[in-house]
Amino acid sequence: MPPDGRARGGGQAYAKVFPVTAENPTTYLLVDGENIDATIGLQVLGHRPQPEERPRWERVRDFASSVWGPPVRPLFFLNATAGQLPMSFVQALLALEFQPIPLAGTGARNEKVVDIGIQRTLDAIADAGAGDVLLASHDADFVPQLGRLLDANRRVGVLGLREYVSVELAGLQERGLQLYDLEDHVGAFTSPLPRVRIIRLDEFDPRRYL
Repeated sequence: MPPDGRARGGGQAYAKVFPVTAENPTTYLLVDGENIDATIGLQVLGHRPQPEERPRWERVRDFASSVWGPPVRPLFFLNATAGQLPMSFVQALLALEFQPIPLAGTGARNEKVVDIGIQRTLDAIADAGAGDVLLASHDADFVPQLGRLLDANRRVGVLGLREYVSVELAGLQERGLQLYDLEDHVGAFTSPLPRVRIIRLDEFDPRRYL
């Protein structure tokens, strides 16, 4: 494999390889694509987000690297139960060094395919004995797994739109979870979102409204 960690000629890309030690653990960036898209579309915009209204995932990847340093392993979870993949999006993710994880469930109603996949991944990270986690989601379904990681003294963060993060998930801040706003802290969007929310005075930027 070439020194930059990417395979050549096979149409597939891999995250860059860094030496992993106890002092240099991997940060796993797990993206709940369904949840992020639905929150932006239903809660903020009122319509299905256009490509330019979605987060710039390379910015999210770079932010993850800046939080605790490399190496970062970005994993993007997709629901592929319908049997089709958005190949242009998958190729874009690969080019950004994300590993797409398309999961297919049984098709049963209310089956949370992506949530189950992320829960199992969080359990696997906990079982591995090393590794920190940044989770892009607003969903309370991951509280038990994140709590287990926090209890094991792992570094854990959540990326989302702060006002839509579930109360249960935000409550883990008392146990050490770090909460990062996708817009304010990550700078993931190319233009401001039309959010109406409480703004801390020390974070208020009047230029946003001019």
